[in-house]
Amino acid sequence: METPPVEILYEDNHVIAVVKPAGALSTHYQGDEETTDRLVKAYLKEKYGKPGKVFLGIVHRLDRPTSGVLLFARTSKAAARLSEQFREGSIEKVYWAVVEGEVGRAAGSLEDWLMKDEQRHRVEVVEPRTKGARQALLHYHLLGSHGDLSWLEVRPQTGRTHQLRVQLAHHGYPIYGDAKYGSVHTFAPHIGLHARSLTFLHPVRYEPITLTAEVPRPWRGRFAYLLAQGATT
Repeated sequence: METPPVEILYEDNHVIAVVKPAGALSTHYQGDEETTDRLVKAYLKEKYGKPGKVFLGIVHRLDRPTSGVLLFARTSKAAARLSEQFREGSIEKVYWAVVEGEVGRAAGSLEDWLMKDEQRHRVEVVEPRTKGARQALLHYHLLGSHGDLSWLEVRPQTGRTHQLRVQLAHHGYPIYGDAKYGSVHTFAPHIGLHARSLTFLHPVRYEPITLTAEVPRPWRGRFAYLLAQGATT
């Protein structure tokens, strides 16, 4: 069999997890653009010789410029149970973020209220309890700094659209390469945001599983000085 077009992190009869590359869409809506879910379906269809359509449950997504762990369900039962874990916030998500600016505190939490601006296709921070806004909470830990860049480990407690990108930028630390939210650097198709790990309960065996994705190769060149300071990549 040919090498799969996506990097498989974990696979069994109930779930499959891959490393989503920066620049790729997590899932398709319309059109012919190659997306991560379509690539995974093609991989499963070829590997198992499945006739007809291949079921793949979408339980969460990553923004197009974000890389890292992306989890799918292989059965409707697994999809329902994993989606419930995401809704309840019981899945532990860990991101690595390279941001502009020197983060002065070694650790902290950010709490904001976010609202989608549908016309501008972006998310804004608004006054607390604004009608239609949703509360967003994240916790961060400083892993390293070099020049005007800081490397953070971020654990979102909520799962809002563009949450990490918006909150960090609002507090003066836009994610590297994220021009949509104020970065002055270019890093396309990447931004300095990587879904480092995901911990969930297996939907059938109910045992905890932690999956970890290595940082993309371009990070190792662009952020070599930062990465050398902290956790092993």
